[in-house]
Amino acid sequence: MKNSVKKIRPNIEEGSGNIFADLGLSNPDELLMKADLSLEIHKSIRRKKLTQVQAAKLLGIDQPKVSAIVRGDLDRFSTDRLLRFLRILGNDIDIVVKPKTRSRKTGKLQVTALSSLGEL
Repeated sequence: MKNSVKKIRPNIEEGSGNIFADLGLSNPDELLMKADLSLEIHKSIRRKKLTQVQAAKLLGIDQPKVSAIVRGDLDRFSTDRLLRFLRILGNDIDIVVKPKTRSRKTGKLQVTALSSLGEL
């Protein structure tokens, strides 16, 4: 007797590359940039082998705020503040402004981290 179990094929949709845009959230580019910056902060803390308490002291904030950054709870952190934390943790930050491609209506925000190669 053959097993007549029907295979269900999921409906798969290709994402845009920005989960926040795919979810329909407002300011998706800024949300993605802040998420990328928080990931780099987390990597910097790990690379320096700091505890959250030590990182908090270095950054001039309390440990629960470091935990919030590491978890991606970024509502109370501005992009400027996250960039400052990266600098305090010993990172150089280069901001490059260039013309957008013709295929896009507006410009985009993007974080490209050299430290991302093979880490975390």
